[in-house]
Amino acid sequence: MVSDSVLDVPDALAVLNVHDAYDAHDALEAAMAVSAVPNGLELPPAALDAAAIVEVSGATVVFGLILTALVLFVTEAIPNDVTAIGIIAALVLLEPWTGVDARGAISGFANPATVTIIAMYMLSAGIQATGLVRRLGVHLADLTAGSEFRALVATVCTAGPLAGFINNTPVVAVFVPMITDLAAETRISPSKLLLPLSYAAILGGTLTVIGTSTNILASDFARILIDGRDGIGMFEFTGLGVVVLGVGTVYLLTVGRRLVPARVPVDADPIDEFDLEDHLAMMRVRSDSPVIGRSIDALDADVPDVRILQLRRNGSARSGPDSTEPIRDGDRLVVHGTLQAINRFREAADLAQLVREDVTEETFETAETDGTLARAIVPEGSRYVGETIAETGLSEYHRTTVLAVRRAGELHRSGLSTLPLQAGDLLLVRTTPPSIRYFTDTGDLLVAEETAVDRLASADPADIAPISDSAPVAVAIMVGVVGVAALGALPIVIAALAGVFAMVVTGCLRPVDAYDAVSWNVVFLLAGVIPLGLAMDRTGGAAMLSELLVATAGVLPPIGVLFLFTVVTALLANVITPVATVVLMIPVAVDAAIGFGANPFAFLLAVTFASATSFMTPVGYQTNLMVYGPGGYRFSDFLRVGGPLQLLVAVVTTVGIAVGWGL
Repeated sequence: MVSDSVLDVPDALAVLNVHDAYDAHDALEAAMAVSAVPNGLELPPAALDAAAIVEVSGATVVFGLILTALVLFVTEAIPNDVTAIGIIAALVLLEPWTGVDARGAISGFANPATVTIIAMYMLSAGIQATGLVRRLGVHLADLTAGSEFRALVATVCTAGPLAGFINNTPVVAVFVPMITDLAAETRISPSKLLLPLSYAAILGGTLTVIGTSTNILASDFARILIDGRDGIGMFEFTGLGVVVLGVGTVYLLTVGRRLVPARVPVDADPIDEFDLEDHLAMMRVRSDSPVIGRSIDALDADVPDVRILQLRRNGSARSGPDSTEPIRDGDRLVVHGTLQAINRFREAADLAQLVREDVTEETFETAETDGTLARAIVPEGSRYVGETIAETGLSEYHRTTVLAVRRAGELHRSGLSTLPLQAGDLLLVRTTPPSIRYFTDTGDLLVAEETAVDRLASADPADIAPISDSAPVAVAIMVGVVGVAALGALPIVIAALAGVFAMVVTGCLRPVDAYDAVSWNVVFLLAGVIPLGLAMDRTGGAAMLSELLVATAGVLPPIGVLFLFTVVTALLANVITPVATVVLMIPVAVDAAIGFGANPFAFLLAVTFASATSFMTPVGYQTNLMVYGPGGYRFSDFLRVGGPLQLLVAVVTTVGIAVGWGL
């Protein structure tokens, strides 16, 4: 009878182990292929081929997900962290192919690397709250003595070492306004200092395991993938990091110094810089104008497409648009809007436009008002990211008017109320000193005032950048975390969490500030790409890629294969995020090294250093994005300055790993 001589469908599924590899339809076909095979006999080749085809289809699905994620990462059609959330959902929905169930898909949130990164964000916030970094930036202005080269040396040699122990993003966030002021004092273009600032912070991240999130993630991969390893020691690759930082510093002070362009002119008037000549105008109130007697705020509310920035009268001025000062005959109004809106307002209010009186930075700075022009950067962790300018409430709650937005080389001067803000946007704002202090305290905007240099020269550093009483305790806690982790007394994740606890209970860090300090988009990105690496491993995708790369060992020597991995990883990290790159490339690198008998830890280090050093694009690393707008850079500037540095670091890293750890 047939029933006595064939496998039933469940038996066939068990034999082919299709539960974790492919869908029910393919499983049924595989079972039917063996339906005529008696019990105890070998499966026919066709059935084995079917199983192999189905297994490949699982890897193909995962590669399809990776390709989709790469496209979304590059185009940023949706935010990267949202893409990561989509990856988590897709992996579970496609579980028959990916082999990742719900528990595995959310395993990234419980990964030690993820928790460590969250804790390091909080510890960095505790150090930043002490005021030490800000005080250091103030003292840099005194040390440079007006010299361009000294300013560059001070920038690079300060930011680099700091970034080895404090997350490099807050280091750059604190230094950008300071460097802008420093450039003004030394009378050089801020463009000459801001790109080296970002590169130095990136290079400094290679000094310790806690220098970057990719280092922390790589340490966890070393624990999981390499037998006999319990992660990476706190200072295990510090020697190589010092060499990389040193070589990079020499490059920035010599070749890079000549390649970095001066995009923003020295003493550039922000009105000219943002091309606002046609969007600002000076109006005189005629004797028969219907606006006489009305307050500035009431008039401003009636004309939503025009903002009244200032009222000038007999040498004095009032800041708008929220002033209750009544308008009189002969007053002069400084207004902002499109050319068409300004003309409509002029006709409706019966005003005379003073075409020979240009509105410049001096218009706002010479009058005795509390209003000032300033440039402001939207940092990655700002709560304003994703909100339109109208939704931010800047005008209503903080007396701050956005006059223009520069984004990735594009200038937005109209339709600003409906423009969603993005990380890295450079805003030209008319704001007030109390608002600047608020933005500085919250970190929602990084503000560089036009009058900051004069204040720095005449004020006591203790008043500008006070150091909190808790600074010694916070520093001691940070040193303790690093020391305990370096000695191996506690895993780094536990040491970091204990440090956060200590900072909170000693008053160095408020809980609300600790949570606000975390870049949750980075956390979700990390938690989303970790299970993607898990899917690559379970479907054999990582093994397939490693086999392809192992084939290069027949053509290249081991150091050549190591250099190839370094270059490929660096190129990928410049296009997508470093976190995604390290998750995708480390399993492949370790498998490939084992495949041709090389040192897997050496290849893991190559991927770690390459993914942590992205110089060639503004989107490759978030510190690059932070200086993109303030420096007025073009995309090609990163290629011209960062390209040679990328190649130099790749060579130094490859040789250093080969010498230090062997192949």
